[in-house]
Amino acid sequence: MVSVTRIVIIGGGPGGYEAALVAAQLGAEVTVVDRDGLGGSAVLTDCVPSKTLIATAEVMTTFDSSYEELGITVARDGDGDGDARESKVVGVDLGKVNRRVKRLAIAQSHDITQSVTRAGVTVLRGRGRLGAGGQAVDGSREVLVDGPDGSVQSLRADAVLIATGAHPRELPDAQPDGERILTWTQVYDLEELPRELIVVGSGVTGAEFAGAYQAIGSKVTLVSSRDRVLPGEDPDAAEVLEDVFRRRGMNVMSRSRAESAKRIGDRVEVTLSNGTVIEGTHCLMAVGSIPNTAGMGLEEAGVKLNDWGQIQVDRVSRTSAPGVYAAGDCTGVFMLASVAAMQGRIAMYHALGDAVQPLNLKTVASNVFTDPEIATVGYTAADVECGKMDAVEVKLPLRGNPRAKMQGIRDGFVKLFCRPGTGIVVGGVVVAPRASELIHSISLAVDANLTVEQVASAFTVYPSVSGSTAEAARQLHIRKRADGES
Repeated sequence: MVSVTRIVIIGGGPGGYEAALVAAQLGAEVTVVDRDGLGGSAVLTDCVPSKTLIATAEVMTTFDSSYEELGITVARDGDGDGDARESKVVGVDLGKVNRRVKRLAIAQSHDITQSVTRAGVTVLRGRGRLGAGGQAVDGSREVLVDGPDGSVQSLRADAVLIATGAHPRELPDAQPDGERILTWTQVYDLEELPRELIVVGSGVTGAEFAGAYQAIGSKVTLVSSRDRVLPGEDPDAAEVLEDVFRRRGMNVMSRSRAESAKRIGDRVEVTLSNGTVIEGTHCLMAVGSIPNTAGMGLEEAGVKLNDWGQIQVDRVSRTSAPGVYAAGDCTGVFMLASVAAMQGRIAMYHALGDAVQPLNLKTVASNVFTDPEIATVGYTAADVECGKMDAVEVKLPLRGNPRAKMQGIRDGFVKLFCRPGTGIVVGGVVVAPRASELIHSISLAVDANLTVEQVASAFTVYPSVSGSTAEAARQLHIRKRADGES
């Protein structure tokens, strides 16, 4: 019988609520302390809302990019005599879209709350922090809960999980006002579509919102301080996306660092480090995030933070303080909801003495929800280039795929990496519509150490975009043999 029976989880995002479910299933007495609603930012202000907005953008982009080729006719305004003033009668009611976004987010949070409470978990509304007393004689820890009514409640826990997430980073000279200068948590209050949107930041968040707003009708300028968009992603994939952005009319400003954003009436002026000033009706700041770790008594309790304020954890989610675990964006390990959830589950397996497999980031699949999407898993081109992994690569453009031709898909590819000797698949990239669905077969191959021969020999549907994965594996088999013989 394990000695740990009382679990207190601070934060109700994916790392928190998934951990709570596991701990309850293993027989622990579980309390979740949450301030904003179960689901956290992933459900309420980040992942679920942004992907709901992107779902509308996806429909618009798919229609606009292929309707003529597929033989679809649309009504037009104008007099029908070929007047240049005619335009497609297609538009987006952003107020209605954002109301749907909020409705779905709240519903998802409600479903999570029901699931957790049905499992026997106690949910307390408030802000949790570690008590200053450290560990008690019995090894337990104190957690203080600051309630919304000003009350303070003390809890004892045999193990504590910190899963408090992160919030948008703000520049000193670009303070959001929630109306014209916005963070990604504030865009869902807009009732009208921004006519001219400046997006500052070309990482995943910036690229996703820039692509989405361009698709639903905004004139978008994307300000990137780096040489290209998505500097952390596969270079070939980022190049495809940037080409698509530019082709669709986006103004992508590379090697341009924003110094300030200032509202002037109904306009916004963004000043770059070189003195250039660009104007728009709205500005979205997507310049990173800050972990929610301040004022929680962590360092006083012996929890080590790095220079960015992120909690340092090992592969089973342990912090430097005995009995204290951490999961999710507050750790900065890999800022994905799926990773946060896995970290939380692993923490509870370890704390409660169950069988546990340490976190393996090389089996994590991630996706950028742009159009086309960019999905990755395993080792990357950068890993191969720097010598971290010895691998052979094949990139197969989608333009030769029969299903892609039928659907009017012109941009994208499937890329696979395998070990040169064994042919074991160690990584992959998919750039395509719904790449998030197509990456799963490659994820299985990476996780199960399958060879390119095994991937190539599995049946695929004809015609299908997924057939390109099998074809890439066949070509990689030939390439691997050729490299081995040379």
